Amino acid sequence: MKIKKGDEVIVIAGKDKGAIGKVIHADPRRQRVTVEGVNLIKKHTKADPQGKGGGVITREAPLHVSNVALVEDGKPVRVGYKFKEDGTKVRISRRTGKEI
Repeated sequence: MKIKKGDEVIVIAGKDKGAIGKVIHADPRRQRVTVEGVNLIKKHTKADPQGKGGGVITREAPLHVSNVALVEDGKPVRVGYKFKEDGTKVRISRRTGKEI
C-alpha cells in the first residue's frame, strides 16, 4: 500500500470528496485508511455497568485506499517508487519526481 500513517491525503471519491486530512490508521490487509475528520459516522453506544453512560459518539470510519490520494502543494499526486544508490527504496511523487 502506497499510503502510510501520518501522510497528508485528499479524498478523491465519495461523500467527502475534496476533503484533506491526515491518515491516523492504515490497514494494508483490508486496503483501508482512516483519515482525521473525514467519513464521520455516528455510533450508538450502550451504557456499561461501571457507570459510563451510553450515548451517540461521532468518529471516523475507514475509507478504501483507492478513494484517497497523497497531497503535494494542495494537489493530488500519484506515488511511485525509486531505489537510491545505497539500495534503500523510497516513495516519489509522479508529478514532480521529488521524494515523499
